[in-house]
Amino acid sequence: MELTVTRKSHFNAAHRLHVPLWTDEENKRFFGLCNNANYHGHNYTLEVSVTGEIDPVSGYLIDMKVLQNLIEQEVLSRFDHMNLNLDVPDFKELNPTAENIAVVIWKRLRNKLEPTLKLKIKLYETERNIVEYEGK
Repeated sequence: MELTVTRKSHFNAAHRLHVPLWTDEENKRFFGLCNNANYHGHNYTLEVSVTGEIDPVSGYLIDMKVLQNLIEQEVLSRFDHMNLNLDVPDFKELNPTAENIAVVIWKRLRNKLEPTLKLKIKLYETERNIVEYEGK
């Protein structure tokens, strides 16, 4: 029987959306306030969902403590209270849009999970701006 479990986490981070190949005016026009040269921040909500088969012996799909620890190590310890543009190597050459943040998180966690498990990331940048990524 296949099912999905989800672990919810939160982190706070600052970023600036900016494309170096564009002029300042193009960046300002395209990204608006999100292009603020002094950065801006969000209180992100992260939902990490894992789908697979229940282990017949333990009754778990995945130990939620293990999932919590992976999220802490791979995401929270790297992103929480950081400036994504300046402090996080993943975004040195990558614009830290919500879309790119979700993909980076997915890649970091995907490598730490059993290959038989499916992974879905749901990232709330705001209550109204939400990104989902399943690695497809």
